[in-house]
Amino acid sequence: MSNDAKIFQLKAVLVGSRPAIWRKIAVPADYSFFDLHVALQDAFGWQDSHLHQYLTAEPYKRGSDYQRIAFPDPEAEDVIDERKEKLTAWFKKPKDVLWYEYDFGDGWMHTITLEQISVKAAKQTYPLLLDGKGACPAEDCGGIGGYYDLLEVLKNPKDKEHNDMLEWLGIERGSDFDTERFDKDGT
Repeated sequence: MSNDAKIFQLKAVLVGSRPAIWRKIAVPADYSFFDLHVALQDAFGWQDSHLHQYLTAEPYKRGSDYQRIAFPDPEAEDVIDERKEKLTAWFKKPKDVLWYEYDFGDGWMHTITLEQISVKAAKQTYPLLLDGKGACPAEDCGGIGGYYDLLEVLKNPKDKEHNDMLEWLGIERGSDFDTERFDKDGT
């Protein structure tokens, strides 16, 4: 089967989220990593207002040797151009994993796992959001730790930051932020 006929089913999990916040998407195997970035932003509901990169090995593992796939930076010679690099260069078989980091300041790290390889369905457009769990955290809240701190503030109307956080999120009450919310048709 040629790469242009293959579909990759990928599962992206936000590292450190408990319960896990994840999305499952189907994308053409011949997608570039930039194409995957756009699909991940849409699937999670991120706003694409920060830098991002892919890492080819676990970045937290001591002695880990990984390559970076990202938008080219003239000051970084070690970056593989995400606009040219194809998913098929790194995803070869089910259970292959890469890491996707969004927003270097907050450090939203995701594992991306190839779950299965299938054939393009006739008349189906891709990417396709298949499933997911959990609401996308608010951008610029301080990463996964800041997100859980934000949730604690929202639960406690007596917290001195409660009203500021409600205003920042654009919601009326802390209970209006549903951490379980996932809408496959509207994220």
